[in-house]
Amino acid sequence: MPNPKRRHSKTRTAKRRTHDALKAVASGPCPQCQEAKAPHHVCAHCGFYKGRQVRPVEEA
Repeated sequence: MPNPKRRHSKTRTAKRRTHDALKAVASGPCPQCQEAKAPHHVCAHCGFYKGRQVRPVEEA
């Protein structure tokens, strides 16, 4: 197997790893109840998705 002839510098390694960081999960308000929810997911608070109720939610 081929091995590197010379060591990569710290700068070169850091440049390669600039895109490896985790990004924060995006969230927006639910149009029905205004609670925060992930995009393209059913709202855990009210059970609505795209303007219709797709999952029954028990009242607390």
